[in-house]
Amino acid sequence: MGQGSEGEAVVLSVNVGMPKDVRWSDKTVYTGIWKHPVAGPQMVRRLNIDGDGQGDLGGHGGEQRAVLVYQISSYRHWQQYFGWDGFEFGQFGENLTVDGLSDDQVCIGDRYRIGDAEFEVTQPRVTCYRVGMRLGQPELPALLVGHHRPGFYMRVLAEGHVEAGDGIIKTRSGPRSLSVADADALLYLPGRDITKLRAATEIAALSPGWQASFRDLLSAPAGGDLTGVPSTPPAWSGFRPLRVTGVVPETPTVSSIYLAAADGTALALPRAGQYLTLRIGGVGDPAPVRSYSLSSAPDATRYRISVKRESNGVASGYLTTQLRPGQTLEVAAPRGNFVLDDDGTSPILLISAGIGVTPVLSMLHSLVAAGSDRDIWWLHGARRPNEHPMAAEARTLLASLPRAHEHIYYSAAPAGGPAVAQAELGRLTEDRLAGLGLPANADAYICGPASFMTDMQGGLLSIGLDPARIHTELFGALPSVSPGLVGQTARPPHQPAGPIGTGPTVTFARSGISTPFTDAKNSLLELAESCDVPARWSCRTGVCHNCITPLLAGDVVYSPDPLEPPPAGQVLICCSRPDTDLVLDM
Repeated sequence: MGQGSEGEAVVLSVNVGMPKDVRWSDKTVYTGIWKHPVAGPQMVRRLNIDGDGQGDLGGHGGEQRAVLVYQISSYRHWQQYFGWDGFEFGQFGENLTVDGLSDDQVCIGDRYRIGDAEFEVTQPRVTCYRVGMRLGQPELPALLVGHHRPGFYMRVLAEGHVEAGDGIIKTRSGPRSLSVADADALLYLPGRDITKLRAATEIAALSPGWQASFRDLLSAPAGGDLTGVPSTPPAWSGFRPLRVTGVVPETPTVSSIYLAAADGTALALPRAGQYLTLRIGGVGDPAPVRSYSLSSAPDATRYRISVKRESNGVASGYLTTQLRPGQTLEVAAPRGNFVLDDDGTSPILLISAGIGVTPVLSMLHSLVAAGSDRDIWWLHGARRPNEHPMAAEARTLLASLPRAHEHIYYSAAPAGGPAVAQAELGRLTEDRLAGLGLPANADAYICGPASFMTDMQGGLLSIGLDPARIHTELFGALPSVSPGLVGQTARPPHQPAGPIGTGPTVTFARSGISTPFTDAKNSLLELAESCDVPARWSCRTGVCHNCITPLLAGDVVYSPDPLEPPPAGQVLICCSRPDTDLVLDM
């Protein structure tokens, strides 16, 4: 099909396809990336073209991404780049293959009439591994961005029929003249134009997800990453020895450990809520690596962590029963984004269960040190009084605050005990939380078991808290993000199957796994997957930064190089391999 009248863009093909299960890298992906041309008029509706669908609605489809457009000029570009002999329409997962409408000319907010339907451009294509899977070129998501040829999504303003051969008539130009290629570069490439970034946030047609990402970039510290990770490097690289200055039992199973520089010099001042990672020599080979939240006021003279002894826990058992003052521990610099925002005036909710009290106790110390007059709610759940660490310390701190509220819950407290008079019997549940009369304009910080945090989030949402103001800290590995995968069985992290590798040792600190890297794996992400270590990813080629992970020790090499390097102290595991022994916070 040729172009319509001179200079007019034209639809070459309308392509649809329903999601299906596809085998890929020993996994099953539910995806709608396989599109095929259809003849004759096709009805375009608000969410889809008839006969079309998407497998992962978190990244594709919906009102903002109803129709995907790709250009024949980009097909020809990739033909030449890869040396392909031919192609078929729909190969890039697009609904409309068009002649014209290049990414460097089409702007966010442009409107077009095609056939009986009218459309508005909303955003560039989302970088996604599935387009690389479809075409057998894993690096394609990065190439689409790097070559400024992503394609773009449109919303449907007026439903109607569209078919191959229809001319494409521009009916309105978008405000701010931000091209699709420029919008894509603003999100994924370094050297951002701040003026364009501000302008992008003012384009009403831009999809809400991209607007939020651009606002995050504007509000991030200078040099911040596209995920919002600040570029401030950790106070020191790798691990350094710190001297144990005290080991203080708090309950029969919890002990606080005090650490200081051996030479008495100042330490890095942490932020309230951050954690330390310890490499504990002498109790295993390789030495176990564990992370523990700081539990005291931010202090540059000494750190305090409070450790619960776990059943069969080699590391926690050693720290709570064998460690003595004067010994040294290898410690990584304070890290973590679960930190108190102490600049505001809104109420603060500090909510914890069990040993999850430690980071919020640090926040409470910080509020007291600042002489805060904010409305502060302290909510904690424990099994019984003798399993409630630092209870008296917290009560003393709260007594010094003019607007503090304390609610303690013991799920297995003996009836009539002296401590029970200051607590309620039973668990802190979603229903109880919703009945406390908490302020809906508060900032909430939650730490404890995963099920507890889920319940607390639900209770806070039910009383009207903004989800963006609910912050959580999870002990252990973060939940996986693996878009499109189906039939995955959750398993505890384990050593990988097959021959033992001969490469550098990779330690997944939160998961408690250390294993040599093997050349059978192309990346740290693939090694993590083979160990069932929870991992977060989307593009798998160093574009989206969803896989960004704190690098506690060691060095990596990238292949391919990420389009935008991560901040110091972070690593993109989807496109990196170990160059030395590594410790990753995952």
